[in-house]
Amino acid sequence: MQRQPEMAEIEIYDVIIIGGGPAGLTAGIYAKRAALKAVLIEKGVPGGQVAITKGVENYPGFIDIGGFELSDKFFQHAKCYDLETIREEVVAIEPGIDFHSVRLSSGELLNAHSIIMAAGGTSRRLNVAGEIENFGKGVSYCATCDGFFFRDKIVCVVGGGDTALEDALYLAKITRHVYLIHRRDEFRASRILQQRIAADPNIETILNTVVTEIKANEQGVCGVCLKNLQTSEDKDLEVDGVFIFVGFSPNSALVPRGIKTSTTGYVLTDESCETAIPGIFAAGDLRQNYAKQIVIAASEGCIAALAAARYVESRKPVGKHSAIERETAR
Repeated sequence: MQRQPEMAEIEIYDVIIIGGGPAGLTAGIYAKRAALKAVLIEKGVPGGQVAITKGVENYPGFIDIGGFELSDKFFQHAKCYDLETIREEVVAIEPGIDFHSVRLSSGELLNAHSIIMAAGGTSRRLNVAGEIENFGKGVSYCATCDGFFFRDKIVCVVGGGDTALEDALYLAKITRHVYLIHRRDEFRASRILQQRIAADPNIETILNTVVTEIKANEQGVCGVCLKNLQTSEDKDLEVDGVFIFVGFSPNSALVPRGIKTSTTGYVLTDESCETAIPGIFAAGDLRQNYAKQIVIAASEGCIAALAAARYVESRKPVGKHSAIERETAR
């Protein structure tokens, strides 16, 4: 039988961060400030969904900044602390007793005392012509993020759940007119939201209808093609923007067994972002939280890193807690 290597023979990180969006990069900054041996793993471009967002106007300190530019500032900030980064896909998280492990697509196995899951989530798409091509040019999945760009313009909201109706009401306060399009004959949202929609003169509902194409010109989105599912009638609708709210899926495929999740797949944690497995944390859009915003993801990345640092320090000999104590006292 092959002898298992002693812990002293295995390279063990203090923390492995999975995901390079605002939550993961902020976690990396705070992990390095706490003097932890940390590595961040991201399979794509650092910044996550923010990196492909046209403009951001609600992140404190920046009145107006491009999504890619803001993502790069996050990344460069983390790199200034010499945060190690690996551009590869994580295929499994393997919890352990003495340490946890992360398996990469290459087959390599990395070990750490703690893991921060910050893999984010993905807005569900309509998968129609013109949707992907016009993302950031009139197509949006976040009214709070992008609504300001459509002040006094005509927009449509696609969806029938609470998020769609809440954001339609939000947009009705900013835009000239809102079309609320839903494929069924009634909304799935709560009654109170439906009553508010019906009472708002700036919102026009279009039921039993789907968007089949999003049209654009040199300025961006200029209209949508609709199909009535009852009559099969096609018609065009002139709009300046399309807000799509047909669901949001957390990237929870990697969440190991033993970690509690909501019915929709979001990871449940305590106030320190720690999961049911000690030493494994979740932050950002993967975590069950109040809203999906860059500033919230960043704050949770900070919390998770500080909590992970305290967890790691608690496993070390007495008298070596100075770094994390200094950081949490700031």
